[in-house]
Amino acid sequence: MNKLSNYIKESVEEMKKVTWPTKKETYNYTLLVIGISLATAVFLGTLDYFFNWGLNLVITK
Repeated sequence: MNKLSNYIKESVEEMKKVTWPTKKETYNYTLLVIGISLATAVFLGTLDYFFNWGLNLVITK
């Protein structure tokens, strides 16, 4: 039981040391993640389209 209480006390102390992002930082990081995800989806979708188009050219001839 002593180990558990020590673990909880140490965890609480470590959580006090954490620097949490501000609301503005969280908002900006969220937009950044969404933007990068959309850009990656468009890039991979474009590659998929052209690879599919090229493969169809090879197969149909």
